Amino acid sequence: MAGDAMTRRTLAQDVTLGGVALHTGAAATVVCRPAPARAGITFRRVDLGTAPVPARVHHVGATERRTALGGDGASVSTVEHLLASALALGVDDMTVEVDGPELPIADGSFAPWVDVLRQAGVVEQPGDPLRYRCVAPFEMAEGRSRYRVEPCDDFRLTVTVEWDHPVIGRQTGSWTVDGETFSREIAPARTFGFQREAEALQARGFALGGAVDNVIVLSDDGVVGTTLRWPDEFVRHKAGDVIGDLALVGGRIAAHVIAERPSHQGNVALARRLVRTAIREGGETVLDIGRIMEVLPHRYPFLLVDRIVELEPERRVVGLKNVTINEPFFVGHFPGHPIMPGVLIIEAMAQAGGVLVMDRLPDPASAVVYFMSMDNVKFRRPVVPGDQLRLEVELLQNRGRTLRMRGEAYVEGQLAAEAEMMARVVDR
Repeated sequence: MAGDAMTRRTLAQDVTLGGVALHTGAAATVVCRPAPARAGITFRRVDLGTAPVPARVHHVGATERRTALGGDGASVSTVEHLLASALALGVDDMTVEVDGPELPIADGSFAPWVDVLRQAGVVEQPGDPLRYRCVAPFEMAEGRSRYRVEPCDDFRLTVTVEWDHPVIGRQTGSWTVDGETFSREIAPARTFGFQREAEALQARGFALGGAVDNVIVLSDDGVVGTTLRWPDEFVRHKAGDVIGDLALVGGRIAAHVIAERPSHQGNVALARRLVRTAIREGGETVLDIGRIMEVLPHRYPFLLVDRIVELEPERRVVGLKNVTINEPFFVGHFPGHPIMPGVLIIEAMAQAGGVLVMDRLPDPASAVVYFMSMDNVKFRRPVVPGDQLRLEVELLQNRGRTLRMRGEAYVEGQLAAEAEMMARVVDR
């Protein structure tokens, strides 16, 4: 399949799709362009001239009736159809320019996006594709949505939907997610909505561009103004939405995802869980330990960050700390019952935050970061030898040399500790 190639892929040329947006009802034009290796997929509002927004789960701003990225007036909505098509076709790097707040809905299916991406063609480029591989089964719930994820060599999806409607009822489908299967079995499936909900949705600013040529409209007892492409078109479309939302992990997926009554909110929660628990294969280590030591002044036994795997300047950093029984603090901290001191978990988060702060300086060797305060510190679970801490730190406020950050530490997707931190950059 297209997505199996173990090199990164981008578009061969620019391609354009225009039309009416489903929820805003406004006309929109999208230009998909090639992007450099390791750039990932980003969205840019050309009407606003704002910075690009990465198609990553931590940039999700809304999940009601669609998936939206960004915020503060620069959001891009209904991205899931394009992202599903890109993931299925194995497109790793792409710049998406849009001249409004929402992508066009076209005929309500994924097929128009598949068509334009195939029209553009794909080319291979240097770099390993990032893949998230599930190695241990887990289950999770979000609202009425239920998910089970199992190890699998490729990306397989089983979806069940259920509505008390004579045309839908309970439907289940299962597919291997590759370019050909997606294009043939899922992409033509259209979004759908209930006629009785239309007025209330439009009063809230949704479905203003909805019509029978871009939405399957359901009356109380049937379908209005169209013919179904499959009797189970509804579950096929929901499967496509799951794929599009899970594309927000920012890489390819090796897992069997079993979803019952999936929703955008649930899909995005699952994407977050996969990022935090799945084995990360390929991709690029942003900073290895040698580079970290060039940025941070800490040394053994107090350097508590082993690797930086994500770094968005002025915004966010993700670091890893592998906790082993050889850590010197285990000698005297609860001997015979080794538990990592909570203050050192916070220190590890602070050091990851220090990398984020120092990255913005032209000469990191000329300055040092002092942490001034810690607020709302909470410890959620013990950390023991064999655990890997995932340290996620986000910049909340930047006042020159004084910065406020929020940090969270995870072990196997479970929150272990959290804190808000105030830091100041001072000259050495």
